[in-house]
Amino acid sequence: MKAYAPPSPFESILVRAPNWIGDHILSYPFFHFLRRGYPRARIAVACVPWVEAVQFRNLVDDVVVLPRPVARDESKPGAWARFQSVEEGSRLAKAKGPFDLGIALPSSFSAAWFLCRAGARSRRGYSVDARGWLLTERVAWREAPVVHRAEAYVGLLPDSVRPKAEVKEFWGIPPKPGDEFDSGAPGVISSFDPEKAWPDAEPVEPPEAPYWVLAPGAVAESRRWPIERFAELARRVFTETGWRCVVVGGVAEARLADKIIAEVGTKAAQDLTAQGSVTRLWKLLRGSRFSVTNDSGLAHVAALCSFPGGPPVYVVWGAGDPKRTEPLGPSQVRILLNPVDCWPCERNSCSLPSAQKVECLRGISPDAVWEEIRVGVEHRKRREQAR
Repeated sequence: MKAYAPPSPFESILVRAPNWIGDHILSYPFFHFLRRGYPRARIAVACVPWVEAVQFRNLVDDVVVLPRPVARDESKPGAWARFQSVEEGSRLAKAKGPFDLGIALPSSFSAAWFLCRAGARSRRGYSVDARGWLLTERVAWREAPVVHRAEAYVGLLPDSVRPKAEVKEFWGIPPKPGDEFDSGAPGVISSFDPEKAWPDAEPVEPPEAPYWVLAPGAVAESRRWPIERFAELARRVFTETGWRCVVVGGVAEARLADKIIAEVGTKAAQDLTAQGSVTRLWKLLRGSRFSVTNDSGLAHVAALCSFPGGPPVYVVWGAGDPKRTEPLGPSQVRILLNPVDCWPCERNSCSLPSAQKVECLRGISPDAVWEEIRVGVEHRKRREQAR
């Protein structure tokens, strides 16, 4: 006999997704609880083109890709071009409707305007950026204590489906029915399934020999560890273990891979940049000994794609605040910091003089990173031998 399930108050839901890969990866718990709370609802997500590939296809029914703003010349698109883009995107979304509920994960004015123009009857979001009048369900934002972004997204769920536990307890070994108080580890789910979430992503095949993943890219200078430090780390790991590093990233990171290989040679490093969407890297990340990244979207993808007891992710951290944006996932994430006086400034560019520029990053040495990794490698080896 099936248990009675009360009808959902929402038959159709529209979500305006975050605009950055890392932020969208952090929204995974939000989408999990949304789908679990409304299993019969038709859920559509609207996103910008550069995060289309990382949408969680197993948790949503439709993906609406918003058009890019088009400038009249080669300059950066202006306010009018961005407004026209939002208007066109809202028309595309409205054609998928009508929607009973709209949720704006970005805290921008344009995200709330989009939901309004897309025809969402009820519109939910944080009441910031002078957009409260566009929302029918205004959620108050608090500045202190610091709220992790994944927690902020979950906080936008309707009260009836919002979890009581903190989002940092999302990953773990779920207790068996009737065993809730005896389980050793809290958790909602134990791991992420990339084959279900990203069914169209043909995975990059990993090397047969032992390897580790190096992701040296980041959009902001205040989050990029100097490339020569990555090269020195690659040399150190290869000398100590014989493990080759696989360099990953987009087209922009291909030149960084060239620099690393020029420094350490092809025996110590392999270029696997410019392989298409980051979703294609899941098998490579899962099969590695560990990953080393900047504070970037790839750090979040690596954390998400691991599994309990799987490859740890080491993040060389710059100007950001890990209390807000630390990657979360089912395996270990280690943040490597040099907290100088001005840290965390959370700026994309460092305004200090050249001698002090991005000292939060330059103060982290390859030796310190390798020592952190070495301790983890030894611990994992002892754990495997004890089994």
